Amino acid sequence: MGLLLLLLAATLEPASGGEIARAAWRPPIELQPSARFRARSPGKRYSVTVPIGRPKPAVALPKIEGPANPRLPLVVLDAGHGGHDPGATSPHNGKREKDITLALARAIRDELVAGGRARVALTRSDDRYLVLEERYGIARRLKADLFISVHADAAETEQASGASIYTLSEVASDREAARLAARENKANIINGVDLGAHSSDVSSILLDLTQRETMTVSADFARLLQREASDDMKFRTSAHRFASFVVLKAPDTPSVLFETGFISNKGDAEFLASAEGRKKVARGVADAVRIHFARRIAAP
Repeated sequence: MGLLLLLLAATLEPASGGEIARAAWRPPIELQPSARFRARSPGKRYSVTVPIGRPKPAVALPKIEGPANPRLPLVVLDAGHGGHDPGATSPHNGKREKDITLALARAIRDELVAGGRARVALTRSDDRYLVLEERYGIARRLKADLFISVHADAAETEQASGASIYTLSEVASDREAARLAARENKANIINGVDLGAHSSDVSSILLDLTQRETMTVSADFARLLQREASDDMKFRTSAHRFASFVVLKAPDTPSVLFETGFISNKGDAEFLASAEGRKKVARGVADAVRIHFARRIAAP
């Protein structure tokens, strides 16, 4: 025990001044001279060129049908879906929405042309796919006076039935309107790529002051369409609804999205698939269009 204490005391004994000085001393650091070599600038300049391809050409404008009178109002009818996008499919007769909407659009066109008071153009006259912005873009390029997008709804329950009319609003009127808008707006997305995400039109829509007047005119036509077509077809209790459909976002063209019925409902599916049903829908739309433009002309 005594030996252990002696060893410990020796270990803790403070170092002498010479030992501290030796421990603190270090050899001086030699500073290396700065390098005088510099790389020569290149004798000629280089550039990198990345090909980005040519811009995609605009969709060809459709033929305008009806009287050859440019003073008559122009109605652009948009048959919803098409091509690789079939839309909804009826569980009762297997009819696809894209086929039903095209048949309805053609019937409405024929009724309007026969009336002789409006000119008509179809965004698609066959089974082709159009990006949503291209649909209302056609109406804008043609300087249309009215844009009607024709659709057929579907629901999880077969009891849902009746037509409805949607006009643009950034705030949906109810959850169902928001759900439907989200579903329809996805028509632009293929393999996760949003084909319409870079449209300059969409980015400027909400800044265009004419949008307010356009939305007011669209809402007036929606109420008129319900009133005129109610004798020939069934409408939902709250038929006029609001949602943020991309296809309705033309800032200077009054636009409505016409859900002509539920193809998930047996009665609606049979009505929309029949020639008589299409005739009734077309007659109601034509009557509403005729009164709409008569009011616009008479307005001060």
